[in-house]
Amino acid sequence: MITIITSIQNNFIKNIRKLHTKKERYNTHTFLIEGFHLIEEALKSKWSIEHVIIKEGIHVPAWYGDLPITYVSERVFAHISQTETPQGIAGVVKMKEEVIHEEHTHILLIDAVQDPGNLGTIIRTADAAGFSQVVLGKGTVDLYNDKVIRATQGSLFHIDIQQDNNLEETIPKLQEAGFTVYASALEDAKPYKEVTKQEKVALILGNEGAGISDSVLKAADERIHIPIY
Repeated sequence: MITIITSIQNNFIKNIRKLHTKKERYNTHTFLIEGFHLIEEALKSKWSIEHVIIKEGIHVPAWYGDLPITYVSERVFAHISQTETPQGIAGVVKMKEEVIHEEHTHILLIDAVQDPGNLGTIIRTADAAGFSQVVLGKGTVDLYNDKVIRATQGSLFHIDIQQDNNLEETIPKLQEAGFTVYASALEDAKPYKEVTKQEKVALILGNEGAGISDSVLKAADERIHIPIY
């Protein structure tokens, strides 16, 4: 017989609900994902899923394997869900330890992007464009914000993502390692088609309203832009 949690006062449910906050995510080094696609992508990419929470009546797919499953009532699932139309399946995922990989040749540097949907879309685009690492600078929205996670559409699990509170120090290190660092800007910038192809490239993207901060902008090798017609 399957036991179904029906109370939102259940301690397990209370702990899941706490993962809606950044503080609890980093205290426990876990975060919450929702939907079949994200859970499947996390599994494919070898991320550790600690629990799967399933609403009663939802069919468990074959690929879930031996993951620990907790069944909950519709009311309880609605209590922990952060989506408007939940699919009835969620997972608690263990954060990966940050490891610097030397083999990167295309790195995206993010300077204070604050909109969750924008950051998620940027990560998804970087994944599609062949970047192997995304570095999140100071002032950037939390990677494990639920809106960021959904907007990545699973790319969060495919690409190396690092937190970095001092891009001004990181950029010179990249330059010493042979990277050409480009800043996306509007003023004093050349069209991207005029840029000579480089083997190791880092591209900086800035805040939605203010752009790239002056100190980060000055550290770049060149400023480039994509013309809009």
